[in-house]
Amino acid sequence: MNASTSPANPRAEAVRALVACLGGASLDDALARLPGSLSGRDQAFAKALAYGVLRDHRLLSWLIDQLLEKPLPATSSAHALLAVGLHQLRSLGTPPHAAVGETVNATEPLGIPKLRGLVNAILRRYQREATALEERLPADPAIRHSYPDWLAQAVWRDWGEQHQAVLEAGNQPAPMTLRVNRRLGSRDDYGARLEAAEIGSCTLPSVPDALRLDEPCPVDRLPGFADGAVSVQDASAQLAIGLLELRPRQRVLDACAAPGGKTAQALERQPEIFLTALDKDPKRLQRVRQNLDRLGLSCVGFAADAADTASWWNGEMFDRILLDAPCSGSGVIRRHPDIKWLRRAEDIPKLAAQQTRLLEALWPTLAPGGALVYATCSILRAEGEEVVRSFLVKTPDAHEKKIEANWGEARSVGRRIAPGDLNDFDGDGFYYARLVKRATTDSEPAQKP
Repeated sequence: MNASTSPANPRAEAVRALVACLGGASLDDALARLPGSLSGRDQAFAKALAYGVLRDHRLLSWLIDQLLEKPLPATSSAHALLAVGLHQLRSLGTPPHAAVGETVNATEPLGIPKLRGLVNAILRRYQREATALEERLPADPAIRHSYPDWLAQAVWRDWGEQHQAVLEAGNQPAPMTLRVNRRLGSRDDYGARLEAAEIGSCTLPSVPDALRLDEPCPVDRLPGFADGAVSVQDASAQLAIGLLELRPRQRVLDACAAPGGKTAQALERQPEIFLTALDKDPKRLQRVRQNLDRLGLSCVGFAADAADTASWWNGEMFDRILLDAPCSGSGVIRRHPDIKWLRRAEDIPKLAAQQTRLLEALWPTLAPGGALVYATCSILRAEGEEVVRSFLVKTPDAHEKKIEANWGEARSVGRRIAPGDLNDFDGDGFYYARLVKRATTDSEPAQKP
């Protein structure tokens, strides 16, 4: 049987996803190509392999280099297959005979049958030498925690003594956290519904609408999900809307809205606001509409670049603006381990410039006395407090309204949240700042847009 007619093999499909990802595709896009002929169980296994290898990719590559006499290209199918085999032996608890034998068998559907002997020999050698190899692992945190040098160094600069814990937190699988739709019932009531459905959960004191599941589960198992009783949303992300301090009849802008979790949460919290949602990508804006439809909510939406205000703004000022700015995603690496290998050091100043451009463009649309909440799911200062501090220096009518909270840690401006179990609700890494526009005085009349 040749490679084109071989049945779908979960290890081979994981390798294909890894090669695509290391070649520049997002992991979500790569996994979307998994063939339908894989059973549900095999699909889950292929995804677990791809996620696990990407989390440990640099460490696994170091081990592979020690085991090979001649190096393999890091983006080749053979290299990825060896990493898949090692990950099973090191981390998944796969029975050794299956981890080795089935990984060797995956050479056939991958079209590299001549490498059966090599794959078998390398995995068998690791079994024999595992203890010695693991003891020789370099002390370098970038290798031990599997990060590119530039990102490990940036975390060290920004987090100091916490840097290794922050790196390690990015490698831990993220929990599944729910946001209860308070329009349709209380968190305690929904917790009881979960208990009746034999789904374990716990409340999170710092996040009033959140329930963290003991184990992730498909959304179709969640009571009332199709009817809008609950949504899936990370705990850190759920903090944004509370910072806006919404009131009835306020005009509110969600400037980078997709996929719409915070848009929906704003309308759940305060149904009587007039909300405008923007996203540059029409397809992503459609996701916002789909999420709102499930929840029975609606708002005005535009597919537009938020910074190009001439293309969408009618001149009426907003009382509240949420700017959840595009960023590196370094705070959500535990959910998207491909970020470690897709981002580059040179991306960070470009993203900071984009964040500054958005802040500067949106500020004139904010009414005097109004508030703007700036957010990024980044753990890097260059995308958080440095952007906001620079903006405040050159914007005379902007000042910080400090966030008094029992979550995260205060920075020179705003608050940051370390990822994972380094915070008390196991949320993603985030940064928040709240800025207020100084109200005009009688001697300084408001300028009409």
